[in-house]
Amino acid sequence: MKKLLSAQDAIALIEDGATVAVAGTGPVLEPDLLLSTLEQRFLEQGHPKHLYLFSPMLPGDRPGDGGFNCFAHPGMLRKVFGASFAKARHPRFLELMRDGSVQGYIAGMGIMIQLLTAIGSGKPGVITKVGLGTFIDPRHGGGAMNAQSTQPPVKLIELEGEEYLFYPSQKIDVALIRGTTADENGYISFEEEPNTLGAVEMAMACKASGGKVIVQVKRVARANSLDPRLVRIPGTLVDAVVVHPTQTQVSPGMSDPAQGWNPFLAGALKHPLSGIQPLPLSAEKIMLRRAAMHLREGDVINLGAGVATRLPIVALEEGVLDTVTFTNEHGIFGGLMATAIGGSFVPALNADAIMDSVFQFNYYDGGGLDITFLGIGEVDGTGNLNVSRFGPELNGPGGFINITSKTKRIIFCGSLTSGKLRSEIADGRMTITQEGKFRKFVKAVEEVTFNARMAFERGQEVHYITDRCSFRLEADGPVLTEIMPGIDLDRDIRQQMGFELKVSPSLRETPQELLTDGPFGLKTHWEVEND
Repeated sequence: MKKLLSAQDAIALIEDGATVAVAGTGPVLEPDLLLSTLEQRFLEQGHPKHLYLFSPMLPGDRPGDGGFNCFAHPGMLRKVFGASFAKARHPRFLELMRDGSVQGYIAGMGIMIQLLTAIGSGKPGVITKVGLGTFIDPRHGGGAMNAQSTQPPVKLIELEGEEYLFYPSQKIDVALIRGTTADENGYISFEEEPNTLGAVEMAMACKASGGKVIVQVKRVARANSLDPRLVRIPGTLVDAVVVHPTQTQVSPGMSDPAQGWNPFLAGALKHPLSGIQPLPLSAEKIMLRRAAMHLREGDVINLGAGVATRLPIVALEEGVLDTVTFTNEHGIFGGLMATAIGGSFVPALNADAIMDSVFQFNYYDGGGLDITFLGIGEVDGTGNLNVSRFGPELNGPGGFINITSKTKRIIFCGSLTSGKLRSEIADGRMTITQEGKFRKFVKAVEEVTFNARMAFERGQEVHYITDRCSFRLEADGPVLTEIMPGIDLDRDIRQQMGFELKVSPSLRETPQELLTDGPFGLKTHWEVEND
């Protein structure tokens, strides 16, 4: 097989100054052997250096090891363009960004996937309204990660009297991608992978740029022997194949050690749902129950990272899992996010469909979602939300900006305060036994990831559901509409907010049955809530 190379020989194809695109996110599709070999070559030889890292997602979830950390060496990088970062996974990499020795820029995940598609199809770039009025708008920094980042990859343009963001196409020199099996002609199948992500778009962009596509796989099969329905990257796009026979499907603990993969995550088998235990009664579960009351039968739903990923477990307990369709931005339709078995929210148990990332974001941008449930970082008095930057923490928005731009109903879920927060539930009432150290509802958000005024003008319905109360977005900002039984309005809410509390004249108590064990009758509440 002419394309079969050792990891060392494949990485030697990368030249100094190259733009390197890296696939994968979290525990899924990380080309870990390629990344570790690239790091080792730089540490031993000082090459390749001055690289430009292009990565729409967040490969790797091993704290302090792998993923972006492989690039965290002085002189190895000159620039970074990404959508999602995490201190817990990539502390050394983010420290490099914070010290200003590397330029860094952030865009929405969907924008970056669509940009790969534009590059691969010879188009001039991506023109979008997604991100207007947020921190990725060039009038508000253009997604710059530090003071040295003064040339953002985005421009504000006007077409027929309307504003748009324009991301010009750029050249990709090398793509580092991962699949399951390569045949002798370089065709790549994904039969053990729980997601396909933007792998083929990345390969196309690289080949259209005249670059080299390097793919890590678990095994090599005879030419023309792969199931063509499982092939996601044709051999004509692949320059080098590197075999890593011990690569795991996802993080340790989520795969069957005997097989090295979990068939329930790849769609090969359906997991028995009888073994999925209901969530224990807690402030988090009550918050999820209250969020679920905003669902309607037949809804197509997006779940963002965080507490919202456990919403399908509530739906299962209430017997409504099959009446709605849960999705995430990583291509999942249907099933339960793998958080149901203690794993990542990227893959899913019992997915009905596993779509490519470009489809998923085009579907979202086209208004395909009815409702989304996302986390809360910071909220200000206008209703703006920040989930992308907290002091030295550079998280990026992931798919958040694309998701919130077109979804009809947006439900933000999170506690009112954080940091050692404690509460008790007894006799249908909630008591805050230890208040959190940090406010989430603040005078001004550090960075605007969600522009509330623009959402309100677009006619989107927006709610903020916390552990103790709920707010609705109105023209002048969030208005308190509901309070949990047992919660004191002044002590537990007003005094914990960084801006003046606006209270609805029709303020009501959350239904007390949400604070009790066992199913609470979600479908009955749908009929009342959405009447």
